[in-house]
Formats: sequence, C-alpha cells, structure tokens
Amino acid sequence: MADSMWGQVREKLEHSVGQNNYRNWIEPLEFAEIDGGVATFLVPTTFMANWVERNFGDQILRQMTHAGARVTRLDFQVPKSGPRTRQAAPSEPTASSTGNPRPVAQSDQAEDLPGAPLDKRFTFDSFVVGKPNELAHAAARRVAEGGPVTFNPLFLYGGVGLGKTHLMHAIAWEIQERNPELRVVYLSAEQFMYRFIQALRDKTMMDFKHLFRSVDVLMVDDVQFIAGKDSTQEEFFHTFNALVDQNKQIIISADRAPGEIKDLEERIKSRLQCGLVVDLHPTDYELRLGVLQSKVAAYKDAYPDLTIADGVLEFLAHRITTNVRVLEGALMRLFAFASLVGGEITLERAQECLTDVLRASDRKVTVEEIQRKVAEHYGIRFSDMIGPKRLRSIARPRQVAMKLSKDLTTRSYPDIGRRFGGRDHSTVMHAVKRVEELVTTDQQIAEDLELLRKALEH
Repeated sequence: MADSMWGQVREKLEHSVGQNNYRNWIEPLEFAEIDGGVATFLVPTTFMANWVERNFGDQILRQMTHAGARVTRLDFQVPKSGPRTRQAAPSEPTASSTGNPRPVAQSDQAEDLPGAPLDKRFTFDSFVVGKPNELAHAAARRVAEGGPVTFNPLFLYGGVGLGKTHLMHAIAWEIQERNPELRVVYLSAEQFMYRFIQALRDKTMMDFKHLFRSVDVLMVDDVQFIAGKDSTQEEFFHTFNALVDQNKQIIISADRAPGEIKDLEERIKSRLQCGLVVDLHPTDYELRLGVLQSKVAAYKDAYPDLTIADGVLEFLAHRITTNVRVLEGALMRLFAFASLVGGEITLERAQECLTDVLRASDRKVTVEEIQRKVAEHYGIRFSDMIGPKRLRSIARPRQVAMKLSKDLTTRSYPDIGRRFGGRDHSTVMHAVKRVEELVTTDQQIAEDLELLRKALEH
C-alpha cells in the first residue's frame, strides 16, 4: 500500500517539478517507511538529502498527504552501508540537467555549466516586501532588469530565513525571462569549492577557469563558507577579478557583512565591499503577517476545504519571530495536521499543534539582534559594535548591548564575549556591572535600556 502511494506521489511530482529536476532529485529517492507520522527516505548522499529537503520537501509532503498518507514530517537518511538505489544522484547539480537559467545550447553541453537548480516558488512575485527588506528587494530588481552594470557586486546579507536565497533565485528567474541568451550560473560557495577541488584532483584547472570566467552573471550563495579555505579563496578572488574586468555581473550572499566574516582574506573583503552591500533585517510583525497571508493563498489550491479561524495568522505572526522559514514550516504543519484530522484551524488547535515551535520562539532574542538594535538606536555601525574601537561613543553602546545580551538571552559570559569580537568573559562581566551602576545615576542610560528592552521583547 505504501509503495503504491509513493508511486502515485512520484507521478504527481514528475509533473510539478519538471523532468530534469525529477530525474536528478526525486527518482533517486528510495521510500523506506512511514512510522509515527514520519516518512523516511533513503538517499545516496548527504548533499542530496539537504537539497531535496530544502527545495522539494514541502511538495513531497503535500502530495503524500493528498494520496492519503498520514504524514506530518519527512526524514532523509543516507544508509550507513552506502546508497541502495541503483541510480546515483549527482554529487553536485549541473546547469544542463537541473534547470539553470540559460538553456544549454548544443555547443555548450560538453562544458557542463556548474549551476544549481532554481526553485520555481522563489520569484519576485512571491517575495513579500516590507520595511526590513525593501532596499534589498529594490536592488535585486534593478540588477535583474539588466542594462548597464551599476552594482557590482551586489552583496546581500542577513540571518537565516530572511530571504537572501529567495532573492537570488528571483534574480536568476528574471534574467532568464528578460535575457535568455545570457550565461547565468547560480551555486553555493560550497559547490564552488567542490568544483575547484574536483578540478585540482582531475587536473582540469584550465577547464574550471574557463567555465567560471566565461559566464555573464555569477551568483554565489553563502560565501562565508569559503572563509579559512586559502586555495579556494585564491581561485575565487581571481575569478571575481576576471569577471569584474569584463564588466560581468556578480551577485553574492552571506549570513553577515563582508567585513564581519572571520578568516576571509582582506583583499576579498575589500572587493566584496566595492559594490552595493545590503542588509536584510529581521522581520517585523507586518512583514510576517504578509508572508503568512501569501502562503495561505498559495496553499488554497492544495487544501481547498481547509479554513483558518480569525486571529490565527495574527497570533502566529506575533509569536513566531525567529525567521520566515520557521514561520512557513509552522503554517505547513497546521495545514497537514488539519487535512488529516479535518475541521477548522482554530487558535486552540494551532497552540496545541505548535507547542514545540512556540516554546522555542519564546527564546527569540539573539545576541546579534540585540547588537543590531543597539547599534541602530545609538547611530553606530554594527561592525563597530563587535570591533576593537574603544571610543566612548562606541564603548558605551557596546556595554549596553552586553548587558541586554546577559538579561535577554541564555548565553554565558564567555559566549557573549565571543559574539562581541572575541572579547574575554571578564570584559562582559565588567560591562554588565558598569551599566547596572549607571542606571542608578544616569537617567538617559536608564531610559535607553528600558526602551531597547521593550523593543527587543515585543
């Protein structure tokens, strides 16, 4: 029965994800079992497990639910004895087989452009714009529209689940639509490194250099991954320079600003900062609510009979502030749960179904959020907050941020010190004590502390 169900699901997925994605990412999956609402699949590699879960997990879960399976979560495992599937999955996706923006022409097929598959869901139309991301969205739009290269590179950075990858995919889709003749490569920094190592091993470095230096648009996700990897950084630097010299567009994303990436060579930091560097801020309530409303509209086709009671979306937007990915996952769980047991999604049912998510979200304030909020409040740069400068105009806000980090998070003194540029725990202890003393004598500091505390706990 389960195998029959998976057969039906595979047929549906083949139509929804396309032949190339199906052949490379869905077909190699080996359905194992469903136990306790968890559907387990065996996959050839860890890379593939992570990619499938990230890019096709929601679709697989939705189709399995439609087929009558009582599934609330997917689990992808690599067998300890090696893959049991006959068809090996690619260790890395390639443009010719996974839907890279430019359809590979006959003369290009041997070159095997090293791109990663693009998610059809991640377009500009599906990107919800709010104050925290409006600048990043506008910059991405400008680059995607083509024309003279003005922002080079465009560097997008921010925490997990704030929309960096969504914007990267959206840019690639838009370029494909407007200029299908352009050679566009989108991949992660990790894949760039794998390709580089493979070229070294196979003694094909000239082919590697030609591949990456002949593209029109190079998009590299999570560039912080190459920090500390000297040889990869060297090759990335030369590739970067070659493309800039040819006036080719480069778009980079990372989890932090170039100057804040530890173990990244100074010359690369300098190069990355020479274009437009844009921060995607943590989401606000209005943006989170907008994302939920957008997702509900998208899910209506798959779950036409499900209804959500008034106030549920507002409750989720208020309580789940970690990131958009967690928010979307919570909504997907509600829909899956309701489709299995039937009935309206009420506030009470949402609270019961999402107990673990809501509990985790209660610990929502992070040291980085505190640092950014304090830096914004005092009008200083985030990099100064964790940097070495000891000017009073910077040192005092830094002490306030350390005090709030100790009060609003569960981090220890040494842990907080590490997040403030690798400072010693005694420095943090001194800062906390000093701010506590100032609160009793300096009315402005007391007011600042209270205002910041309320803003962070909201």
